[in-house]
Amino acid sequence: MEIHLIDGAGNDFYFPVNPDEISISRGKALETVNILSLGEYDFPAGEKVKEIAFSSFFPAVYDPGYCNYENLPDPQEAMNQLTTMMNSKSPVRLIISGTAVNVLVMIAAHNSSFKGGEPGDVYFDLTARTWREMKVHTAASAGASAKKSTRPDTKKPAKTYVVKSGDTLTKIAKLELGDSSKWQQIYKANQKTIGKDPNKIKPGQKLVMPQ
Repeated sequence: MEIHLIDGAGNDFYFPVNPDEISISRGKALETVNILSLGEYDFPAGEKVKEIAFSSFFPAVYDPGYCNYENLPDPQEAMNQLTTMMNSKSPVRLIISGTAVNVLVMIAAHNSSFKGGEPGDVYFDLTARTWREMKVHTAASAGASAKKSTRPDTKKPAKTYVVKSGDTLTKIAKLELGDSSKWQQIYKANQKTIGKDPNKIKPGQKLVMPQ
């Protein structure tokens, strides 16, 4: 098993000694409401952030019995790197090989301690919390979206007419608009379809009637 923390710049912090155990805490967020004369009631309020915690140490001297690699970081410098990651406002990626853990996290806390008889070694406890990007919807954008989705479409669909054999624009204007003199309005609305000569309409052409 390998445990890595990788920051946004691609720097890979590889823990030299594996912990004895790793704990992952999950839970559901509950909002407790006190209803008069009825008492307390819990209402689900979404998923809580997961916490991943483990303890290990940074050895001052390489030991093939428990170290993952030979070129060990200085224990004090390693703790400083963890502190820098913890104080950063950007998440880091936590990868634990051999498990399903490959997530963005914020380092919530890490505590260090020293033990007598083991000069130079630094022991630590680390807690990371899974990170989720917050998506904020402003009242203005929400209102605009609601208006857009609920506003009825009051625009009437355009009426069309399919040219039949023997039709003329004046005949169509009289039939569809009630006034044969409005043929020019029909021609203007359909000039691309009819062409340059308004007298040369063809059966099957679909003409849009002016409103």
